[in-house]
Amino acid sequence: MLTELAIRDFAIVDHLELEIGAGMTAITGETGAGKSILLGALGLCLGERADSASVRHDRERADLSARFDLQALPEARAWLESRELATDDCLLRRVVTRGGRSKAWINGQPATVADLRALGEHLIEIHGQHAHQALLHEETHLRLLDDFAGHREQVAEMRQAFRDWQTTRRRLERLAEDGDEIRARRQLLRYQVEELDQLALAEDELKGLEEEQEELAHAEERLRETQFAADCCDGDEGGALSLLNQAIQHLSALPGSERGSLADTLSMLGDARIQVEEASRELGHFAGSVELDPERLAWVEGRLGEVHRIARKHHVLPEELLALHRRLADELEGLEGGDGDLEALAAEAEELKRRWHEQATEISRARRQAARRFGQAVQEQLAFLAMDKATFEVELQAREAPAVEGLEIARMLISANLGQPARPLAKVASGGELSRISLAIQVVAAENSTIASLVFDEVDVGVSGATAEIVGQLLRRLGDNGQVMTVTHLPQVAAQANHHLHIEKQADEASTLTRMALLDEAGRVGELARMLGGVNLSDRTLAHAREMLDASQRAHH
Repeated sequence: MLTELAIRDFAIVDHLELEIGAGMTAITGETGAGKSILLGALGLCLGERADSASVRHDRERADLSARFDLQALPEARAWLESRELATDDCLLRRVVTRGGRSKAWINGQPATVADLRALGEHLIEIHGQHAHQALLHEETHLRLLDDFAGHREQVAEMRQAFRDWQTTRRRLERLAEDGDEIRARRQLLRYQVEELDQLALAEDELKGLEEEQEELAHAEERLRETQFAADCCDGDEGGALSLLNQAIQHLSALPGSERGSLADTLSMLGDARIQVEEASRELGHFAGSVELDPERLAWVEGRLGEVHRIARKHHVLPEELLALHRRLADELEGLEGGDGDLEALAAEAEELKRRWHEQATEISRARRQAARRFGQAVQEQLAFLAMDKATFEVELQAREAPAVEGLEIARMLISANLGQPARPLAKVASGGELSRISLAIQVVAAENSTIASLVFDEVDVGVSGATAEIVGQLLRRLGDNGQVMTVTHLPQVAAQANHHLHIEKQADEASTLTRMALLDEAGRVGELARMLGGVNLSDRTLAHAREMLDASQRAHH
């Protein structure tokens, strides 16, 4: 169950930390005080869409967190264990920036919003104030019946079986309709793949061919220029080495005194002669390594020409041919088999249809049993809510065609008065009656829920008087088995709660803030009196509030 909720810089809340206990907690406050802020913060922790407008106007980000005790939530623990997250308890955190971006964490580890939503389904169940409006749509009825029956997993498997069947059926139809086109495509692919097989271009071969062609094509030029450079160094008709030797000989023939003053020059000329001799040898070695192979050059150029020709044919770059070869071969493999594929696919589609129908038939049997029990349970709650003359039933009608939801549709029917035929909920005229019917359905659904924490957001709208007190008793009874939080404007409901959370808006010249606090007994009497009599509280109103609170609490002891 939810044990802590922390809110910082969210809407008109600057900082708030709440500890929430088991049982029923009533949440009250004047209209506009910020009760929706509390549920909005909880919703963000559970993965609802973030809105930058929810960040407090003078702050850069809102920081929200909710802590849950997992002792009675085995599915939530299993979800965390499957992702190697700690399971002693569960802390959900969400940060929303002014720019509209958000980040999420589960037990301190980064998480996606989808993760928050998936885990949140195992942590808490929220019944919104507009739930009765959703009941007007018949697609909601089958979901409620399946939840009540407790076969969510079987329904999910049936839906997946239907989707698998439909996917295979569509593939089969496409193959049958496009048979001629597929056969033509298969023939073309065979020709293209065979041509590329014959080319047999190896990995990195293109780069090697281009480098080899560059080397062979310029071999004659390299040999000519290298030989010329070698001749310049030590040619038969006079090269640098010959000239250096002559210079050294002439300088060495000078008289001793003059030769001494040119000693450094002679040394440099000697070094130069050594360098030129070394360069001449290196050039000779290089020229000797250059091979002229016109036959190999012709083959390499022919090979490159073939590669470029096929690349142009397929409108791709030469370096993309290998990827093209693999892609065409994979496509051909997928199309091979011809008419045999049609037969195999038809058999597969028929097997998937049989499997779906088998699952749908089993679920239909369970739905029929659950529909009777669901109708009886809701009718009992309606009697408790002063609609003892009403009859409620869930009608199952066969679908005209197979559907992902199964073989039937569900319609919830109500007769509010004796002798009147049962009619769809959408045709119930009284808003008050619809609110009570909605509450009865939600209470029955909640009693069969595996979620320990339930939130009811103004589900008591449209009821008053003695019926309001009964609504409070229903919610209190649900809270006895776990945790119930209910936003209410009715003192008869709030008086039934184990705990009472009051929300008020405070404003000064500079800002507006929402404050939330759990009320003690005196505070609860004052708040109930406000809900009963408005702003100016008389002694009689306070006494009435005290009597209401005492009577409600005695009834549960």
